[in-house]
Amino acid sequence: MAGYLNETDFVMVEEGFSTRDLLEELTLGASQATTAEMELVQRIGVPASKIIYTNPCKQIAQIKYAAKHGVQLLSFDNEMELAKVVKSYPSAKMVLCIATNDSHSLSRLSLTFGASLKSCRHLLQDAKKSHVDVVGVSFHIGSGCPDPQAYAQSIADARLVFEIGAELGHRMHILDLGGSFPGVEGAKVRFEEIASAINSALDLYFPEGCGVDILAKLGRYYVTSAFTLAVSVIAKKEVLLDQPGREEETGSTPKTFVYHMDEGVYGIFNSVLFDNTCPTPVLLKKPSIEQPLYNSSLWGPALDGCDCVAEGLWLPQLHVGDWLVFENMGTYTYTVGMGSLFGGTQTCRVTYAMSRVAWETLREKLLPAEADEDAEGVCKPLSCGWEITDTLCVGPVFTPASIM
Repeated sequence: MAGYLNETDFVMVEEGFSTRDLLEELTLGASQATTAEMELVQRIGVPASKIIYTNPCKQIAQIKYAAKHGVQLLSFDNEMELAKVVKSYPSAKMVLCIATNDSHSLSRLSLTFGASLKSCRHLLQDAKKSHVDVVGVSFHIGSGCPDPQAYAQSIADARLVFEIGAELGHRMHILDLGGSFPGVEGAKVRFEEIASAINSALDLYFPEGCGVDILAKLGRYYVTSAFTLAVSVIAKKEVLLDQPGREEETGSTPKTFVYHMDEGVYGIFNSVLFDNTCPTPVLLKKPSIEQPLYNSSLWGPALDGCDCVAEGLWLPQLHVGDWLVFENMGTYTYTVGMGSLFGGTQTCRVTYAMSRVAWETLREKLLPAEADEDAEGVCKPLSCGWEITDTLCVGPVFTPASIM
C-alpha cells in the first residue's frame, strides 16, 4: 500500500495562519469542532460535503447551524447526542466516535469523549431504529501519546465496529484517525514511527480497495514548528532563599528570580494548561561561561497564582525589557489566546521572516522571469538579527502589537 498518512495528502486550516489559499487548492476536507470553524472553511471555499462536525457534544443551535449550511457529517458517542440529532437534523449522516486507550497521552480525550466498544452495538441499533445512517467511525488518541501501538489497537477496534454496523445494515465508508500527530524534532515518538504503525494496521484491517476513506487531522503536525514566539520581560523580582547552611558553604545567600512576561497561560501559553507543556526559552544573547545562572521562574501578566509558564529554569540574570524566544509555538496558541480577558494583555501580531537564500529560491520557483523586476519592489525578505548566516531560515514570529 502506498501509505495513507503521506504528509502531502492532508492540509489543516488554523485560524490566523495563512494556509487559507493553500487549503483552497489542496484540501481533501475539513474536520471542525465549532460553528466558527465551519463558517471559516466554508468562507474560503471548502464545500459542505467535505466538512465533518467532529464535536460529539453539540448544542441544539449548533446542530441546526450544520443543517442550515449543508454539513451532513456529524459525530456522536452516546444516546442523548443521537437523540438531539434525530430531532433537529434527521437527515444527517453520523460518525460514531469510539473511546481509545489513551492512558499515556498528555491530553486524555477518552476520559469524556468516545463510546466504549460494549456500547457500540446498542448505539448502532438505536440509530437504525431512528432511521439515521451511521457512515463511519472516528477516534482520537489525544495529544502527546508515546505509544504508536495505541493507534493500531484503535484501528482494530474500529474494524470490529464496522463489522457490527454492517451486520445491522449500516453502510460505513469513513474511518477518521483523529489528530495530534507530533510536529517537532525531538518528540518522544517521531511522526514516521506513528505513521508506520498506522499503515501496518490499515493494511491488516482496512486494506486498499476495501471502499473505506481514511481521514486524519494533521494540523498540529503542520503548524507546531512553523511559529516562534518572542516575548519581553515586563517585571522582575529577586527572592532570597532561606536555606540553613547554604550561606556558610557558598559565602552568599542563594537567590532565585521571578520574571513576568507580557504573555501567559491565559493567552499564547495556554498549552501549559491544556497539554502540560513546559516551555523553555531561547536567549537572544548567549551568556558567557563566567556568567552565573540562577533558579528562575517565568510568569504571565495576570494577577493570580495560576499564570505560571515555567519553573525551575536555570537562566542568567535577566532585566526588564529583555526578550525571550520560544520555538514550536504554532499549535493552540495564537487562535486560542484569551489574554485580553485576563489582565488586559494585547493581541500578538504575526511577522513572517525568511532567509535571503530561501526567498531567492521561492522567487525562482513561484514567479515568472518577466515578473522579477516588478516583484523586487513589492515584497522583500525581512532582515533580522537572527539571520546570522546565509542559510539560516527564521520561522514566523509572534510579537506584541505594541512594538510593531
